[in-house]
Order: sequence, then structure tokens, then C-alpha cells
Amino acid sequence: MNSFEWSSPRDIAQAAGVATTTVAAAMVSQSGRLSTDGVVFKAGGIDLLDLMKEGLLVPRGIVNLREIPDLAVIAQADDGGVHIGANVTLAQLAADPVIRTRFLALADVAGNSASPQIRQVATIGGNLLQRPRCWYFRSRDHHCARKGGEVCFAFAGENQYHAIFDHNGCAMVHPETSATALVALGAKLELTNAAGTKRVVGLEQFFLLPEVDIQRENDLTPGEILTAILLPPPAPTSRSIHIKQGETDSFDWPIADVAVALDTAPGGACRAAAVILGAASPVPHRAKAAEALLVGKTIDADVARAAAHAALQGAAPLTKNAYKLPIFETLVRRAILAVVRGG
Repeated sequence: MNSFEWSSPRDIAQAAGVATTTVAAAMVSQSGRLSTDGVVFKAGGIDLLDLMKEGLLVPRGIVNLREIPDLAVIAQADDGGVHIGANVTLAQLAADPVIRTRFLALADVAGNSASPQIRQVATIGGNLLQRPRCWYFRSRDHHCARKGGEVCFAFAGENQYHAIFDHNGCAMVHPETSATALVALGAKLELTNAAGTKRVVGLEQFFLLPEVDIQRENDLTPGEILTAILLPPPAPTSRSIHIKQGETDSFDWPIADVAVALDTAPGGACRAAAVILGAASPVPHRAKAAEALLVGKTIDADVARAAAHAALQGAAPLTKNAYKLPIFETLVRRAILAVVRGG
């Protein structure tokens, strides 16, 4: 790992004024030789250190965000929603009584991500901004399209963990299970620059498909800091859940995960539905056909089964990942029924 300059500013404006590039931009190379001029942000540092140790990122400097106290707070917002500082750890989220009571899908994700040791360090902001886990992207020997090359090696290679939707030019899957739950909950992001100007953007719109920009996963710009996740107040009659399936019951990344949020009228009819698939696409994938099928109906086993089948409309599995289709269908059905039955 290369040597680098280190700074630990105490406020957001100072931190934003020091960094010169994003991690995504610093990893792009047309020649295969990475720039050593960039200064990037570090939150928990789990993914950043991995990239540096693997020789995929060689920054000149690192700006440590962990010394900024305002970024590590969970607070009730005036509108009844919740403001989550970007430096809040996954362990904090999992244990917070408000999150557990009102945003169960997020608590599910936070409490079941990675290992207990990593959850004590990994931040929700860093989790949302981590880079793809595709083994070709993580290989120094493969100059893939996301790093400035011309080829996505997964299409003709080992693609058993890759996308089944929206893989136009790049077959990566979105790496953050927290994003699956947060999109289902209607989260927005607060982004702050060195001038103190705040930009609020919907999380679903923040993520970019490869056809929009194949070299970055999100709309973060140089000098911007992800400062907070903003959760709108849930309806009193709404519930949410997140479930995942991995090859083993361990801290590895899931091969499929699903978040479902439903708002049900007193008579039992579904008034609003969010069905989001993770590990399925380069962005959290909204199953619009499943949502449309649920709204207006009183949900029972047959409706849940039909919605789960509809969730796979438009799927285009690759040569080695069609096994994901029945897994996703099962997870969607189980998640819908779990929400309806109250857990």
C-alpha cells in the first residue's frame, strides 16, 4: 500500500475543501496506470482500505471524516421523519429504538450486515458509497469498463453472482444491502459542499445505471460529502421488512435480498407498496409490476404469489445466474406475507 497524507478536519466545510476527487474518479484509468494525485474522503474506511491494499486506489491524501461530531447523530426531524448522520455505524442503527420501531427494514439490514466487528466501525454513509464487489472489478489484472477499460469481463466469464436486470455494459450488482431497505423506505440524501450548500436528492435517483455512467455508481461530485440520510415519516399503518439469502448464514454478501414496505388501510386493502430487489441490478431494482399488482388489493397468499412472480418481469439472467430467479420469487413472496402478518 502506498504512503499518503492524512488530515482529520473537525467540520464539514473544512473537510469538503480538502478533498479533490471521488474514489470512483480516482480509480479510472485509460492506460492502466492510476493517478496518485487525488485526495479522497474516508468514513469507516472498510472499503477504502481494501481498495488501497489491493492496489486499486493510490491516493495522495486521505481526509478522515470520523472526527466531525455532527455526522454521528440520529435525530428526530421536525416533520416526524429521522435524520441519520452519515457517520452513524451499522451497530448504532441496529440498536436504535426509533429505527427498530418505525423502520424495521433498515434495522434488519444493519443488524445482519457483515460481522459484529465490522458493524461497530462501518458507517451507513460509507456503506452506501462502497464500490462494486465484482471480482473482475476488484482484480488488478482485469482493466474492466468500470475502471476505464473497454470490456465487462463478467458477460463471458464467471457471472454467477452478477446482475439479472439492467446490465447494459456492466453486469455488477449493487453492493449495499442497506440501499435496498432505504429505497423501499423512500430515503433521501443530504450532500454538502465546501461552501456549506446542501443538495438533497432521492436515494433512488442518486444511483446511476451503467447506461448513464459506466464508471461511477452514483451522482456524488468532487468536494461533496454525504452528510445525512433523511427518512420521511412512515404512515402509522405502514410496515417494512428486509430479508436476504446467501450461500451460507454468515457475513458474506447476499446472492439475493429484498425489501418490502406496505401501507395497508384499516379494511385490509394495500394503499401503497414498495418492492425493491438487491443483488439483482447495478442499482437497487424497483419491481414496479409487483407494486402495481399489490396496490388496491387485500393481500393474501395468492396475491403475494402473483406479485412475487410479477417482480421478475424484465429479468435477463446471464449464463450462470438464472438460479437467482426462483430465489428472488421466493424472497419477495415471503417478505410480502411477513409484512402483512406483522413480522
